[in-house]
Amino acid sequence: MEKVLVLSLICISLCQGWVVQSLEYDHTASIECLRDPMKPLYNGGIIQNGEFNSGLMGWSTHRDIKAGLSSSPSGNKFAVVQRADSLSGAAVPSRSVYQKIQLQGDTHYSLSAWLQVSAGAAHVKAFVKTPNGERVVAGSVSAQSGCWSMLKGGMTAYSSGPGQIFFESDAPVDIWMDSVSLQPFTFDEWDAHRQQSAAKVRRSTVRVVVRGADGAPMANATVIVELLRAGFPFGNALTKEILDLPAYEKWFTSRFTVATFENEMKWYSNEWAQNNEDYRVADAMLKLAQKYNIKIRGHNVFWDDQNSQMKWVTPLNLDQLKAAMQKRLKSVVTRYAGKVIHWDVVNENLHFNFFETKLGPNASPMIYNQVGALDKNAILFMNEFNTLEQPGDPNPVPSKYVTKMKQIQSYPGNSALKLGVGLESHFSTPNIPYMRSALDTLAQLKLPMWLTEVDVVKGPNQVKFLEQVLREGYAHPSVNGMIMWAAWHAKGCYVMCLTDNSFKNLPVGTLVDKLIAEWKTHKTAATTGADGAVELDLPHGDYNLTVSHPSLGTNATVRAMTVDAAPLASERLINIKV
Repeated sequence: MEKVLVLSLICISLCQGWVVQSLEYDHTASIECLRDPMKPLYNGGIIQNGEFNSGLMGWSTHRDIKAGLSSSPSGNKFAVVQRADSLSGAAVPSRSVYQKIQLQGDTHYSLSAWLQVSAGAAHVKAFVKTPNGERVVAGSVSAQSGCWSMLKGGMTAYSSGPGQIFFESDAPVDIWMDSVSLQPFTFDEWDAHRQQSAAKVRRSTVRVVVRGADGAPMANATVIVELLRAGFPFGNALTKEILDLPAYEKWFTSRFTVATFENEMKWYSNEWAQNNEDYRVADAMLKLAQKYNIKIRGHNVFWDDQNSQMKWVTPLNLDQLKAAMQKRLKSVVTRYAGKVIHWDVVNENLHFNFFETKLGPNASPMIYNQVGALDKNAILFMNEFNTLEQPGDPNPVPSKYVTKMKQIQSYPGNSALKLGVGLESHFSTPNIPYMRSALDTLAQLKLPMWLTEVDVVKGPNQVKFLEQVLREGYAHPSVNGMIMWAAWHAKGCYVMCLTDNSFKNLPVGTLVDKLIAEWKTHKTAATTGADGAVELDLPHGDYNLTVSHPSLGTNATVRAMTVDAAPLASERLINIKV
């Protein structure tokens, strides 16, 4: 007699709305310069009169600064502060009006404001003065004249007491401001939102229905659930030492699904001496990664840092440099096209400009164009540091990152390129509210976004800070993957080691293992009810489902299934003959 078991899989959408004390990822974070500012987030939070509809009530001015109110043709009111010149002739910063605030200890603050300057463009910083007198940079933006730019940021207060909020620029400009908001969230509120977001964006509920040959539901069927590969890419930097150390190989490959070669695919590793190319180490590392189905990010085609060029490169004339670059680009990209998932094309081109000084301001867009022509499948990343880490660094702030990305996109022939946002994430003491605000802003580019080189400097809070950064990245709906910059070296790591030289976990490695296990947590077995169904809350990934039933004796079937953010389009059926 033949029996048929029908297994149906239905993905249940988890789109219910949820809010924790009004905290949400800001999907309205503007990357455009607007004629009029938007309304303040959170209705201004603890800021009084943030839209200046009541004049300058609640705001104060620094000494010798003239402040007033102006309005746009549409009637929108905003504060205008005229720059004060130093009587001594010394340079003085341009300042806005300020407001006295009361800060609460152990509280995250989310900041937003709309800014404009009187002429040209200027880097404007937001400051929060804490109860101990420290001036904390809570965000910055490249503000323009003639339109409004949104500054998003934040900071954490660790003690309670009086403080101030104000804006400042080193440029000789008048600062205009509007729609200022500063919203507090307790640590518990922040963490609860982060947990809920992670559950929402990294997991889905799947309904498994078991039916007999007659189509009737089969109760008491056993469903064994095996996660084969996690869906969220999480990895680490990799070094050539793995080729000679089985213990290193075992430790690394049992944990990570993606990797970046720390140095072995860089130009200076492949052509230290001119015309003497050597890819043997990179080839061997790639072969090992492929053995374990570990995906590799190509790092990098070029590095814009003057100090990272080989000695033979810097003295080349323009024609010689172009020829050397063409050779390098074609050599590395064609060699690894189809074998790497990403390219860091012109590494750190916001902080550095070696190729721009040689080839002109369109050097980066031209190089992206050429790489994209040779590898049409890999995502081409703009990889940069301090965009998340240091709100006071004027070079890589989100607004400038967006401008550079748009320059690459708008270059002739680049409109169809697969581009990505690469955020290195080298932290000392992370400013978590600012990190989230920067991710919100960059998410408006609607491009794949990865944390590409995550580490935290050694110190008493290294484990705690790394956990905050990794959880924040994992929970953000626009982050598509994370790689740590904790490559192992016998003589010591860059700034963060996960293991000792015997590949036994250090405290940071133990944390990483804890997070990997947590992000994979799921029910491994379930029994169908009277309706023949069972619902499984599963992290995204690739699975095998093994289904058995008492009426089938020892026979069982194994069904492959992928769970991701997209709901299953329809029921999937499988027949088991016994």
